Amino acid sequence: MFGNAYPDHFFQGYIAEQNLVSAAVGLAARGKVPFADTFACFLSRAYDNVRMAAISRSNINLCGSHCGVSIGEDGPSQMALEDLAMFRAIHGSTVFYPSDAISTERLTETMARHAGINYLRTSRPKTAILYSKDEKFPVPGFKVPRQSAQDRVTVIGAGITVHEALKAADELKSGGTAIRVVDLYCVKPIDGKALAEQIAATGGRLVTVEDHWPEGGVGEAVLGALAQAGVAPSKYRMLAVRNMPHSGKPEELVDAFGISARHIAAAVREIA
Repeated sequence: MFGNAYPDHFFQGYIAEQNLVSAAVGLAARGKVPFADTFACFLSRAYDNVRMAAISRSNINLCGSHCGVSIGEDGPSQMALEDLAMFRAIHGSTVFYPSDAISTERLTETMARHAGINYLRTSRPKTAILYSKDEKFPVPGFKVPRQSAQDRVTVIGAGITVHEALKAADELKSGGTAIRVVDLYCVKPIDGKALAEQIAATGGRLVTVEDHWPEGGVGEAVLGALAQAGVAPSKYRMLAVRNMPHSGKPEELVDAFGISARHIAAAVREIA
């Protein structure tokens, strides 16, 4: 669609991800604002190029699509489950993980104006719109789409798991338990102090849930930011993909690998 609309602004990199990233670095060196996009799992092939781009202090924007088990039928070879760890480890990088179309558009605009290595992690499933077109998404920052004075547990998700957390909130509410849902659209950097205030409002009880391996993802990013702020949750559960996934329908896989609303509600009941 973009190529048809702006053919003189579009280059097809095909399945050469190293070339894709290097071409973006070259365009940036010529004063352009490049956006390089591929399946997030295949950016692992270009990791050395990304690392060298950071050493070169390049300004490039990378979009990794089809992240996590929620992509469904394509199977584990197409599921990015380590990309957050990869890009968090890049010096000076900024990592975004939007949950709806509005946040995706706003964060894309932010990337165009933000120096350094920017990474946008996008999900495959269709998702409901959570935010108004006037919503702002500062860096660092997060949103709190569900909260009340009676909240017992803070649940932090990103991308597809924000929607699962909101489903869990509805389920738990019917049983008399209120939870606070945080959308961590900016995974790096994180304002640990501001996040700690949200968690403190629920007695320090915290659940993180992510469509990613537990290593290097949302949960560890949150714990690290809280440690830097000098606080720790009183009770904590980390939900992440812990077994090698397989092909299936997105909703089946999200549930089978422990990150669905059902699992979130169960984790909340354990610590509430």
